[in-house]
Amino acid sequence: MPPLDAKTRAQLPDSAFAYIDSQGKRRLPINDASHVRNALARFNQVLFEDEAARDRARLRLLRAAQKHGVAPIGFISAQLQPQRRLPSGHVTFLLSDVERSTELLSRLGDGYAKVASTVRRIMRGAIRAAGGHEVDARGDEFFAAFTEPPAALGAAIAIQRALAAEPWPKRAVVRTRIALHSGRPALTETGYVGLAVHAAARFCYCAHGGQIVVSAAARSGVAETLDAATRLRSLGAFRFQGLREPEELYQVETDGLRLDFPPPRAADVA
Repeated sequence: MPPLDAKTRAQLPDSAFAYIDSQGKRRLPINDASHVRNALARFNQVLFEDEAARDRARLRLLRAAQKHGVAPIGFISAQLQPQRRLPSGHVTFLLSDVERSTELLSRLGDGYAKVASTVRRIMRGAIRAAGGHEVDARGDEFFAAFTEPPAALGAAIAIQRALAAEPWPKRAVVRTRIALHSGRPALTETGYVGLAVHAAARFCYCAHGGQIVVSAAARSGVAETLDAATRLRSLGAFRFQGLREPEELYQVETDGLRLDFPPPRAADVA
């Protein structure tokens, strides 16, 4: 493969690169067949800012491969199937949702897009730093999976602290509700399916902005790893639609987190 010197690289248009990060750094040249092959081989070595950036780079690379007549043997099966990227077996889910997002949108107008982008950036940064995997991000909701429950807890705490410290425009109050739940969902070509996913969504919905609720299943994986400043306070056992048995929920209490919340929403005391 002919090397690209600095001058030649600088003269290439942005379209000649599969990935351009938020700082404008251009990576994975795809200007000719040899560089496309190299980009296919090096794709997994690149640290992308988030899964959306990875997806965009993947599509640009595949289009370049088609343009230059390069067959991406093995690349498609390794990159396009979600089950190859997400953890399987016993996993811990982190689900979050922005509280009163409709009110925020009404108040901030066009400025809400920047707020939503900041929230998502904070979440992705904390999840990536903790070794988690982004599963999905739609509207004001965020869904991530972790192999280790303590990592999920650490990410949740980091997210709430960062959101609380962020200087939001127009003195807006931006809070997210977060739930952690562990289980053994099925991992299919379209992502996770199973009761654990539905339970995590129920727990997230019942939480309040700024709060982290932890299911009994997730608590068993983090209880012995808590530091001296962190505790899980029982909120009681509740019944949720679609779940047969009552579920005990716990609230994360540690430095930098709000502690006083109303009872869980839309849940019946068992």
